[in-house]
Parts: sequence; C-alpha cells; structure tokens
Amino acid sequence: MSAVSASAAVRSRLNYLKHAGSTPYNYTFDPPDGGPWQNCEYDPREMPIANAREFICAPALDACGFELVDAPTRVRDFGDPRQIEQIYYREMQAAALQATGGREAFVFDHMLRRREPDRRPMTFGRHPDHVQGSTPGPAGRVHNDYTEASGKRRLAAVLGDEASRAVRGRYCIVNVWRSTSGPVLDAPLAVCDGRSVAPQDLVPSEIRYPNRTGEVYLMRHNPAHRWAYFHELETTEAIVFKQFDSVPGPTRFTPHSAFEHPDTPPDAPLRESIETRVLVLF
Repeated sequence: MSAVSASAAVRSRLNYLKHAGSTPYNYTFDPPDGGPWQNCEYDPREMPIANAREFICAPALDACGFELVDAPTRVRDFGDPRQIEQIYYREMQAAALQATGGREAFVFDHMLRRREPDRRPMTFGRHPDHVQGSTPGPAGRVHNDYTEASGKRRLAAVLGDEASRAVRGRYCIVNVWRSTSGPVLDAPLAVCDGRSVAPQDLVPSEIRYPNRTGEVYLMRHNPAHRWAYFHELETTEAIVFKQFDSVPGPTRFTPHSAFEHPDTPPDAPLRESIETRVLVLF
C-alpha cells in the first residue's frame, strides 16, 4: 500500500442539499408505516478541497471555525467504552479547553465510525441497508451538527434546566475528530471555512430518533464555499471544529463532510474514527 500523494488541493464531490419545499428530515430507525427514510435529495458538486497543512497561516478555531491540535491519547482500545468514558473524555475536555480558551468543558456525546468493507457510497447515519447495531460509516453529506435552535437547547440538556439558566456568558459546542487506526488515507474529513458560509446557505433539518427529534443544518451549494482537509491525519492529532457559538462572530458553524480522496490507493486501510462533542463555557 502506498501513501496518498500530498498536494495543495484536490477536487472531489461533496453532497449538498437540493432545494427542499418543506423541512428536510431523516429517520434513524425504521420509519413508521413504511414511509421514506428521508424526504430530500442531494446535489453532488465537485469542489476544490485544500490541504490545510500547506496553508501559510495555520487555521484557527475562532477565525475559520477549525484547527489542528496535538492530541496524543492513553486509550489503547477504542472498542472499550470504559476507556472512552474514563480516559478519553478527560483528554477531550482538555483538548477543547486548550483550543477554545474556555474555563469549563463537558463531553456529552461521542460516535465511532468505520468505513464499510465494500467502500459503498457514503450516506448519513441509518439507511435501509444499514445493519442494526453495526458501526456507522462516514457521513457523506454536508451538514453541521447543531442549528441556532438546537445549539441553545443543548445547553440545558447537558447542564440541566436550573444550571443552564445560571449561565450568563458565552458558550459553544465543538466537535473533536480523530483517527483511531493509523493515518487517514480513506474518506478523510473536509471542513468548510465558516467565513465563506452565508446564513441563507444553512437549512434546518430534522433527525428523527425513536424518542426525540434533533435538528441539524444541511447546506445548499454556494461556489464561494472554501473547503479544507488535513492530509493523512495521524492518530496523535485531532481536528477541533466549531458546531455552535452563542456569540455572533466570524464563525459560529462549521459544515463538514467525509469525501472520497481521488488519490486513495485501492488497498488503503478502511477509515476508522471517533468524533466527540463538547460543550464549553467561557
């Protein structure tokens, strides 16, 4: 197996949202009455995706919405929930505080992903051919984990109603993304510079779970979007990217998506990764 050739930028397809006449939705379980899994279609667009390692100035979280951090871990088995909750969560709290400059951090969620052995086209979460209980594959549509509304709701969900009402200052939600098995050669993560995203590009969309409905942003295509990735991300590194910020500024949201790198060797190891969501108080 050879490594992926480094270059300043590649071109690859990103799946944007087509125009939707109603609120887009996606089920994470068998839809009731045999209904559709989702009510929207996607608009594949070939976009340039820059290698952020080649940038003259390293990307910064509060400027463009993402940055690369040094993040070695003491976890030896990401398949062990105890190691994730007892070791990894503390490490990710520290990484989030270092990246944001916040005073307190709460890890409230994580997700392991593993590329399917047949390298099937990437989708989002559950799909009709997804095996119940298996690890989800890479998320192959452009999205942001929280909207204006769901980002605000997450504060109370993490802290509780009474504690959340006592929060008077700024807070944000970041996603910390890393490889759990070797450098990423297959299905790397692309992140969109938040300064290139217009408010009208973001479309609130429902994620329907058995006992609740979440809300994310999907994104319409805009040729002004500036995309980047970190070439061959190592297991000692992590990408921290902003998913919600309570304070208006250059970047409050960072849409992202896995993508097919055009130079991935056919025998490249399947991508395995973990993403961790962290609430940060300032």
